[in-house]
Amino acid sequence: MKRRSFLAGIGATTAAAAIGMPSILRAQAPITLNGAVQFNDDHAFNRALIRFEELVKKYYGKPVNFTLHKNSSLGLEKQYFEYMSQGKAVDYGIVSPAHMSTFAKAAPFIDAPFVFKGIEHMNKVVEANILAPIADEVAAKAEVVLIGYSGGGIRNIFANKPLKNLADLKGLKVRVQGAPIWSKTFAAVGMSPTVIAYNEIYNAIQNGVIAAGENEAAGVEAMKFYEVAPHLSLTQHAVSIRPICFSVKTLKTLPKDLQDAIMKAGKEAGDYGRQLESSEEVVKLDALEKAGKLKRVPFEERDAMKKLADPVMATYAKEIGAEGIFEKINVV
Repeated sequence: MKRRSFLAGIGATTAAAAIGMPSILRAQAPITLNGAVQFNDDHAFNRALIRFEELVKKYYGKPVNFTLHKNSSLGLEKQYFEYMSQGKAVDYGIVSPAHMSTFAKAAPFIDAPFVFKGIEHMNKVVEANILAPIADEVAAKAEVVLIGYSGGGIRNIFANKPLKNLADLKGLKVRVQGAPIWSKTFAAVGMSPTVIAYNEIYNAIQNGVIAAGENEAAGVEAMKFYEVAPHLSLTQHAVSIRPICFSVKTLKTLPKDLQDAIMKAGKEAGDYGRQLESSEEVVKLDALEKAGKLKRVPFEERDAMKKLADPVMATYAKEIGAEGIFEKINVV
């Protein structure tokens, strides 16, 4: 599904719906859009969504209200995505691609381990629109459109003990995201991955169910994982990419000029979010380490770790029909 034809399609649907509405309904109070985020005001995801709101209002130029539900008040990202797909409760939000796999097998590939070489590489992939086929599949099957790409954090392993090399990772009980590719790649490296809800990681480490998790600096800070796992092993195994999502069912009900404003604002808010989180990464870790809350541990075998995961990634790309995308990502 091409972006232009997708927008044309929802525009036609909106026009038809408007024609059939009584005039009293077409003159209703300003539209209200509901967003959701797992974190507080300081987190980059929240700030990216606030920027999205500001830009929509700027480009639309007419009254429109936003209500952003913070601090997981409407559940977790997995629930947000389901709500957007159903067209209820949540109209927009930031969601990990791992939570889209039920609808689109290729979606977790956007955020899988060792896909991106670093922030600059990830930005080039986004700007080259290489991820468009995956976004099209999500829009078609989940009825959620990816209007921008936030993220930009380097993901490392936080643990209750120092991890310096592959020998230290062997048998490590580590929490991973729900998409199977995360369990497969971490198992290939020698770890013992397990899927646990994001809001249960802290207690799981504290109670000895797992010994580690993996996240970017913003998540480690916001969830205070350093309190139970103060050793941050710099595996740099992934660069987080977090799509800004919008419900197609909601989008179809909106005026065409508001649809256009949402699509334009989504891209710009995503660009802002990536720049924001990547620029704050080292600052956050420096502050945590200076305060004695966290200890960064150099990881000596990152290349060897990637070498063990590469065959799994290649097989996975073939299984989901993303070989062409994987190839383009590697050469961009």
